[in-house]
Amino acid sequence: MAVQDVVLALLAKEPAHGYQLRARLRDALGPLGGELNAGQVYVTLARLEKAGLVSAEQHADRTERDRKTYALTAAGQRRVAEWVDEVSWPRPDLAEFHLKLVAVAASRLADPVAVIDAQRRELLRRLRDVQTAALAEPDDSMAALLLEGIVLRLQADLRWLEACEKTWVPRRRDA
Repeated sequence: MAVQDVVLALLAKEPAHGYQLRARLRDALGPLGGELNAGQVYVTLARLEKAGLVSAEQHADRTERDRKTYALTAAGQRRVAEWVDEVSWPRPDLAEFHLKLVAVAASRLADPVAVIDAQRRELLRRLRDVQTAALAEPDDSMAALLLEGIVLRLQADLRWLEACEKTWVPRRRDA
């Protein structure tokens, strides 16, 4: 999962502390969030800061502990916009796509249903290409078996996107 992109998207809503970002990730992932290493968010933030995608401001909070508040830089905002527009699906990472939908909705970067639609168009394009290739293969071809597997996987991914849309359409109306 591209944790960096998800963290950037969560910061698009508002600046946050590392612990706030980790809590948002855990909330969005539900039971899968328990696998999220606490240090991973801070390492990611340090990398993003070094890359110039976030800036950090040090200050003391009510408990008098020094805390950093992270915010997107202009370069970070551009990277988030690029990530939202990506429709790659080479090896689907469903958790990352789910987090993309949560992050774009929370930060109002994009309409989650529009993100789903863009992903659907890409999967349909790939499905058409694979089906065309499969039809060109002889029935006894080993490649035909592989292509059939790819078709089945793409069809399953398209059904999951339908489930995503059923969840996000009512949320869009409530927003």
